[in-house]
Amino acid sequence: MRLLPHKLKSILQLKCPRCHQGKFLAQKVYDFSAFTTVRSSCSVCKLNYRMEPSFYTGSMYIAYALGVLLMLLITGLNYLLFTPFSFLRTFWSIVIVLVLLSPYLNALSKIIWANLFFHYDPKWNTKS
Repeated sequence: MRLLPHKLKSILQLKCPRCHQGKFLAQKVYDFSAFTTVRSSCSVCKLNYRMEPSFYTGSMYIAYALGVLLMLLITGLNYLLFTPFSFLRTFWSIVIVLVLLSPYLNALSKIIWANLFFHYDPKWNTKS
C-alpha cells in the first residue's frame, strides 16, 4: 500500500514512473503538434519508456475505462442537479466534457499504463 502515493505522484504530475523527476510526455498535453507523444526515455534517470513496439496500445483499455467513469459521473451529476432528467442534456454534457478532456485522458491513460510496468525506485541514481 506504500506504493500508492508514489504511483499517484507520477500519474498526476505526468512524471517518470521511476524517478518522478523527468517529463513523461514530449510536449504539453494540449500541444497538438505532438499529441500526447511519449518520450523515448527519461531525461533524468534514462529509463527506456518503450519496452517493445506498440507498448502503449494497451493504454486504450485504460482510456476506455476513464471515459466510461467520466460518463457515469456526468450522468450522475445531471441526475442529481437537474430535476427533470433529460437524456439530451446528459448526452451533450458528456460529448462536450469528453471532447475538452480527451487529450488529458489520453495522457493519463498512457502514464497509468506505464506505472503498471515501471516502478518507483528512490535509489535509481546509486545504480550503475
